[in-house]
Amino acid sequence: MSKIKNLKELKEIIKSLKKENKTIVSTNGTFDILHISHVHILQKAKDFGDVLIVLLNSDSSVKRNKGKDRPIIHEKERAEMLAALNCVDYVIIFEEDKPLNILKELKPNIHVKGGTFLPERVKEEKDLLESWGGEFKTFELEEGFSTTNIIEKILKTYKNETV
Repeated sequence: MSKIKNLKELKEIIKSLKKENKTIVSTNGTFDILHISHVHILQKAKDFGDVLIVLLNSDSSVKRNKGKDRPIIHEKERAEMLAALNCVDYVIIFEEDKPLNILKELKPNIHVKGGTFLPERVKEEKDLLESWGGEFKTFELEEGFSTTNIIEKILKTYKNETV
């Protein structure tokens, strides 16, 4: 059974889990080139509850947020990689630039944001979670790890090689 769900499926799953008094945790991001800091954030997020749902930016959303050359990895592949992690229970791809609409639909108990984030976006997400009694938590950026830095290192390393 796939961990990658659409909105209708995930809403039904959450409804059932909440009847069992399970704590639903969500996080969101691009997860373009999966690296160890992503894994650490996901593991820490899972520690806050029973079920971790990753809200994954679609390819079009990533382009709008990160620029025309991103994402490097297609959304379906990014979703599969995330779903393969033991700490991730479900993955859903969303089209919007911000996860606000999908958060409103899913109403997790806790939403976690790790790494780099915009303070004004964090405020929007925090206010939204609090509107139904949810909690918003953040983790500091794990120094030395970023998708942008990995891309730059790859480009620098292979700059003079022909493929």
